[in-house]
Amino acid sequence: MQQNMVGNKNSAQRVGVFVDVQNMYYSAKNLYKKKVNFGEILKRAIGDRSLIKATAYVIKADVEPEANFFEALHHQGYDVKAKDLQVFFGGAKKGDWDVGIAMDVMRAAGKLDVIVLVSGDGDFKDLIEHVKSLGCRAEVIAFKKTASSRLIEEAEGFTDLDSIKEKILIS
Repeated sequence: MQQNMVGNKNSAQRVGVFVDVQNMYYSAKNLYKKKVNFGEILKRAIGDRSLIKATAYVIKADVEPEANFFEALHHQGYDVKAKDLQVFFGGAKKGDWDVGIAMDVMRAAGKLDVIVLVSGDGDFKDLIEHVKSLGCRAEVIAFKKTASSRLIEEAEGFTDLDSIKEKILIS
């Protein structure tokens, strides 16, 4: 079932794109010491299909350039959902959108033909399985080197960002 999504898109399909920004950011940073061009990822996720919804999920860490980054995501076509970084007693930090992404996907699935999840997080395997049971096509875009093999196997289409890194990474 794993395949690159190129050439596997129907222009009548209604698409929702859900981007786990932290997952993509840290994958690109750890693998290539670069940043992700989220506008290019959105173009590849949509192809010639009809975009109904694109949401980027971010964590606010109160660093100077993040407002510009969030604004850039908005200008690229994303609705940006932001959540504060949690800092616990002792200094531990946590910030993730897993439940929020899952809830938004489930709310949108009935209005879409295709859900595109941009994340390699294996915690989303059950979400992808459920989306398919609702009759939605479930696609994943991620760096294969850091993506869960279970997530990739569950997806009906997979785009490996490692294979197109020259097109989607910026210094």
